[in-house]
Amino acid sequence: MVKLSVPELKAKANEVRRTLIPALVEAGSGHSGGPLSQVDILTVLYWERLRHDPQNPKWEGRDYFFLSKGHACPSLYVVLALCGYFPKDWLMTLRKLGTKLQGHPHRLDTPGLESSAGSLGQGLSLSVGAALGLRLDKKANRVYCLMSDGEHQEGQTWEAIMCAGHYKLDNLCGIVDDNRLQIDGPVEEVMGVELLAEKYRSFRWHVIEVDGHDIEAIIKALDEAGRTKGKPTVIVAHTIKGKGVSFMENQVDWHGKPPNKEEGVRALAELEKEKEAL
Repeated sequence: MVKLSVPELKAKANEVRRTLIPALVEAGSGHSGGPLSQVDILTVLYWERLRHDPQNPKWEGRDYFFLSKGHACPSLYVVLALCGYFPKDWLMTLRKLGTKLQGHPHRLDTPGLESSAGSLGQGLSLSVGAALGLRLDKKANRVYCLMSDGEHQEGQTWEAIMCAGHYKLDNLCGIVDDNRLQIDGPVEEVMGVELLAEKYRSFRWHVIEVDGHDIEAIIKALDEAGRTKGKPTVIVAHTIKGKGVSFMENQVDWHGKPPNKEEGVRALAELEKEKEAL
């Protein structure tokens, strides 16, 4: 893929959000808040950072991306479609009977996926395995894993964090979409996971904290992760659930529901205004 400039990346993130909303409306079910909070991260990864080839998804030289927060897959599907992994009209089949775009990612149905996902807390373990395998094979490919803050309530996540630190997996970069809300309410009220940065450091990770909607900051953090040797890196990206749609932002009710037609029109109107301002 040809790398985009920062202004182009901002425009692309807006396009991802504008493409996502009609798919959610058409689906009539699924998640809105988490897919929107991770858009800027996904945009930088797929149009600036990852080595990947939509025409050859299993290219041996590719970097590996694992979406651990699988329920947030609608925005990943949009990114994959806009990159050319599959036709854009697939997006309007999201979560429908017979679709190739299920409510949780299924790697045998959807081109461009490294793994299926459903239960939270498994993505980092898969990423650690991939990173170990690549190192054993003396390959330069890098591994990226996008996680939710809420899945750090899972014990398996911390086993994977401990394993990556122990084996000094500097070809692994974890990214936490730290939007501070989960299905039942604020993460800190359901089961607090903070302070994440200090915890990762205690497990021998290099830690970077950024505004997860600042394109330039995300790029700089990924640059720093690539330069870091002898330990894995985690980027704690502070985000806003529902980012880009004012009535969804920081509202836990939008964790697991789509906009209806009227709400979809309102959301697109806001995103069109943002597009004009870019």
